[in-house]
Amino acid sequence: MIRPGAVGSSTGDRVNSGVECVRSSAHPFRAAGVKTGMSLTDFSEESRVNPLDVVERVATTNSWSFERAGDDEITILVTGKWTDYQVSYTWMFDIEALHLACAFELKVPERNRGEVQQLISLINEQMWVGHFDLWTQDGIVMYRHALVLAGGVEASSRQCEALLGTALDACERYFPAFQFVVWAGKPAREALDAAMFETQGQA
Repeated sequence: MIRPGAVGSSTGDRVNSGVECVRSSAHPFRAAGVKTGMSLTDFSEESRVNPLDVVERVATTNSWSFERAGDDEITILVTGKWTDYQVSYTWMFDIEALHLACAFELKVPERNRGEVQQLISLINEQMWVGHFDLWTQDGIVMYRHALVLAGGVEASSRQCEALLGTALDACERYFPAFQFVVWAGKPAREALDAAMFETQGQA
């Protein structure tokens, strides 16, 4: 079981510096007439550490329940104060980004989706990092964020934990507002104000 706030925050994370690659105008293997059978991209892919390996080590160290679907995705199950969350990390090699998606156990009926979209717009105006989305095909509310690792930068354990911590903090903070819209039928602004009042009262 993971409790929100138990993981590292995004403050004070350090990003390891990447490796500088100096290219000459003439490829040494081509100049010698040697065929390597492997491109520079292949060398980069082989030498780079998959950030999901870091996520898996963090999950194992903390005894978190997780499922590794393959080389590009790992899912962690989280029990929060209001509901359960499914947190998926996806390594997007083509854009060098570690993407996180945190889904609620809250199905949004068709009749409420317009008001939920308005609520999401109001919430996202208050967000410094990450944002909420509504997947209209499935009616699922999701928090999304990404860690850009351009230039061969490797993810650290603290960064992976901070992604999770930021997601859980946002979901726990705003989940009551989604409840007010979906279950109580409140307008978006009224639902958000009520949720913020309730959250501040518990602080």
